[in-house]
Amino acid sequence: MALVEIRDLYTEFKTDQGIVKAVRGVSLDVDQGEALGIVGESGSGKSQTMYSLIGLLADNGYVAGGTFKFDGEDITPSSFPNEKAYVEAMRKLRGDKMAMIFQDPMTFLNPVLKIGTQLVEPLLNHTDMTKAQARERALELMRLVGIPEAEKRIEQYPFEFSGGMRQRIVIAIALANNPKLVIADEPTTALDVTIQAQVLELIDELKKNTNSAIIMITHDLGVVAKLCDRIAIMYGGEIVEIGTDKEIFYEPKHPYTMGLISCISNPEDDSKEDLKPIPGSPPDLLDPPKGCPFVERCEKAMRVCKDFPPEVTTFSKTHQCACWLTDERAKNNE
Repeated sequence: MALVEIRDLYTEFKTDQGIVKAVRGVSLDVDQGEALGIVGESGSGKSQTMYSLIGLLADNGYVAGGTFKFDGEDITPSSFPNEKAYVEAMRKLRGDKMAMIFQDPMTFLNPVLKIGTQLVEPLLNHTDMTKAQARERALELMRLVGIPEAEKRIEQYPFEFSGGMRQRIVIAIALANNPKLVIADEPTTALDVTIQAQVLELIDELKKNTNSAIIMITHDLGVVAKLCDRIAIMYGGEIVEIGTDKEIFYEPKHPYTMGLISCISNPEDDSKEDLKPIPGSPPDLLDPPKGCPFVERCEKAMRVCKDFPPEVTTFSKTHQCACWLTDERAKNNE
């Protein structure tokens, strides 16, 4: 049984302009100890898929369809008798069995509270620890994520830490109660390249040492290249391709996946070819296309792509793609 099971998830947002269909029929499984990367451009639905799972949608957002289970338990909002019961159940799960590493540590951390106060909060909320025990655990976590002079720095405020050190604190808070699932929402975006590498290495080490499942949300395929076991490519609120790291990088099937790979510089490639950006813009999810979401930007688009959504083609137990180019029935519609 998978730790996370998402089936046919639809998430929408009410706006003054209309209903934004941010997530459109996403299905995913994540096993205990596995690292899954979710990759796509901004607005592709990556974060909102995970916010739907963890119950952190904005006030104007809601799950319009589908189900999700965590550790065998149905946590779909509609499965609870009322909203209050759902909110209470998710509060018990978040910070305990599931945790999130947010993109910007400075907006996550409270600037007027000491680091120690923020580290012990999830411990006091979800365990029977005394304050003294929680403080010792907080110091242990700081050392675990590589914070020097933990006894001194636990009394400091967030502004006294560098960007990389603040992100390490956010990771420590996420790991406080040894969660089964850690969702990392672009945790390296605000960091320079050197610190990025250190944080990714830290997350990889923690995955190996704690056996937590990791879901890494990013727009950069390079970030997930070494960290993730499988990679899901999202576009226009849908998963257009999913496979192992080798299948995605060496056997890509979807034109969007190929486009993302062509945007990455390869230090081992001596051809010195220019990087090829993907032309055009993502679809308007206020009025998403009725066919393939990538049709307007795809150089290989056929007539069928515009009018009908592609069905999923399976290439192996781990590799699937939703593209008419891989469907034998499309050849007569070119």
